[in-house]
Amino acid sequence: MLRIEGLNAHYGLGHVLQGIDLEVAKGHIGALLGRNGVGKSTTLKTVMGLVKASGGTVTLDGQVITGREPHLVARAGIAYVPEGRLIFPDLTVVENIRVAERRPAIDWPLDRLFGLFPSLAERRANKGSQLSGGEQQMLAIARALASDPKVMLLDEPSQGLAPLVVRELASVIRQLCRAGVTMLLVEQNMNLAEAVAHRLHVMVKGRIVYAASPEQFRAEANEIRSRYLTV
Repeated sequence: MLRIEGLNAHYGLGHVLQGIDLEVAKGHIGALLGRNGVGKSTTLKTVMGLVKASGGTVTLDGQVITGREPHLVARAGIAYVPEGRLIFPDLTVVENIRVAERRPAIDWPLDRLFGLFPSLAERRANKGSQLSGGEQQMLAIARALASDPKVMLLDEPSQGLAPLVVRELASVIRQLCRAGVTMLLVEQNMNLAEAVAHRLHVMVKGRIVYAASPEQFRAEANEIRSRYLTV
């Protein structure tokens, strides 16, 4: 479904992504782990076209999308849930969701979204600024789903959330996976990533240095944490 091959990206003279290879199968969840500043968010932004690739290819459903403008990447079927959520504080819940619709949603109409996020249904007339952090994160996901994406990119969705809300988030991610949504997840929360992903990838200085199934990751967790993930 989503294939990244030899992906390179630069910020000025800084070589941020150095040959990223990663694949997420249809209906699966891939997780990208690593310390701060290793290129995880840049990987998502480069897939989305927000950062220009300086080499390599990104393929969606067999179609090369490398180098396209972000709105064309979105039209091809990729939705992006950015770090920090970036919802519109002065728009209502419904208005925030409607912003993302290019046409009336088929797979994820408003009623289905409110079934998935009952707390948003209860607060549909509230402005984004009146929601809790957890509700804002759920709204950011709902907004992305309103475009009926083939693949959803999630950047640090658990950031700043209480443990109980993170468990709710994990449940939502699993439900989306069962519904056939393919996801690439960037996370600092290793427990969340391990709980939901079909395959985990670890980045160090712009390269993927380790990839494993959740079972293998759990068996090697102490070594992986000490070598690559702890400060």
